[in-house]
Amino acid sequence: MHIHELKRKHPLKKKRQVGRGGKRGKTSGRGTKGQKARAGGKLRPELRDIIKKLPKKRGYRFNIIPGSLVAVANISALEKAFSSGEVVTREALVEKKIVRRVSGKIPAIKILGSGTLTKKLTIKGLAVSASAKEKVEKVGGSITA
Repeated sequence: MHIHELKRKHPLKKKRQVGRGGKRGKTSGRGTKGQKARAGGKLRPELRDIIKKLPKKRGYRFNIIPGSLVAVANISALEKAFSSGEVVTREALVEKKIVRRVSGKIPAIKILGSGTLTKKLTIKGLAVSASAKEKVEKVGGSITA
């Protein structure tokens, strides 16, 4: 046994910690004075002010509901593009450049009754307004789902 290996029978009593937290006296590691030294003193986050200054754009937070985009084709456009006896489909309308693709897909299409129709057409798989339906059937055309 060496002197450095000896242990006391009764170890030293540790210093008593104070209620406000021991090992930190007076300023408790907060430095001196100022907003940060006070109880409850908080600084506003700097980044928040920068974010708040950014312009709010229309539609920010709102995505377009899928299926809500409906392309419109009038009877007058069908009169110009199609010949008598032809079948009007979504693909045919895109081919004849009456309707454009949206994000590479053909949107839902509705035929409206604006204009006059003299050609007999068959409309397949398209939504048709009441006035357009009347005009197509008047000429002798048909509408199928």
